[in-house]
Amino acid sequence: MFRERKLQYEKRTLIISLTCILLVVAVVMIAHRLKTVSHADQILVVDGGRIVQQGRHEELIGQKGIYHDFVLGRKEAIGWKLEAQ
Repeated sequence: MFRERKLQYEKRTLIISLTCILLVVAVVMIAHRLKTVSHADQILVVDGGRIVQQGRHEELIGQKGIYHDFVLGRKEAIGWKLEAQ
C-alpha cells in the first residue's frame, strides 16, 4: 500500500512538473497527422524549406493553400476502405 501511494505521488509530481515546464517553454512539434497539430497555438506550413503559411488551424483552413488542401484530403480519405482480393 505504501508503494502504491508513493507511485501515485511520484506520478502527480511528474505531471505537475511537466505542466509547469510547458507553461514556460515553447514546444516545437513536427507532425504529419492533422489530429496532432489542429490544437496547436501556431502552425507553420513548410514547403521546399520555406514557411509558406502560418497561423492557427481555424485560420489556415479558411485560406487557399497547402494546409487547406491537406485538411480536405484527410476528410475525403475518412470513408476509404481497403478490401482484400
